[in-house]
Amino acid sequence: MTAPSVQQDSFTIERFYPKQPAAVFAAFADPGRKRRWYAEGETHDVDDFVMQFEVGGQENLSSRLNASTPFAGVPLVRRGSFLDIVTDSRIVSAATMEIGGRRISASLETFEFVPADGGTRLVFTHQAVFFEGADGPQMRRQGWELLLDRMSAELAR
Repeated sequence: MTAPSVQQDSFTIERFYPKQPAAVFAAFADPGRKRRWYAEGETHDVDDFVMQFEVGGQENLSSRLNASTPFAGVPLVRRGSFLDIVTDSRIVSAATMEIGGRRISASLETFEFVPADGGTRLVFTHQAVFFEGADGPQMRRQGWELLLDRMSAELAR
């Protein structure tokens, strides 16, 4: 029998958006807007996205990989909660992720909205522990980079 293992990692991604912090923050705070840039995607179909944007509130996403992947139908579940919110300035959340009913990671995510050059410098710090069968730090970072790029398109709407 193989002993359970964990891999710990943290990374920071910075992005500049040519919008004021209140506008960038709103793309995180509004459930409809966040669903568009965060929950929806080309490789999966959303079953449910629920977000209660307040300290202690939940953010849960259930989806299934679609036919564009070799794992069509496999469920993906992210369960999170908001630990700290400072309007237009900071969001801190914690979340777990499951694939096919098996938990693969637990993370702490911090988003800082910093006024800069007439826009916003977003500083995102992701701290996580990855379990057996996890996507791992490199894929998680790539996923967040893609999501933050998609948020840029949401801000341009």
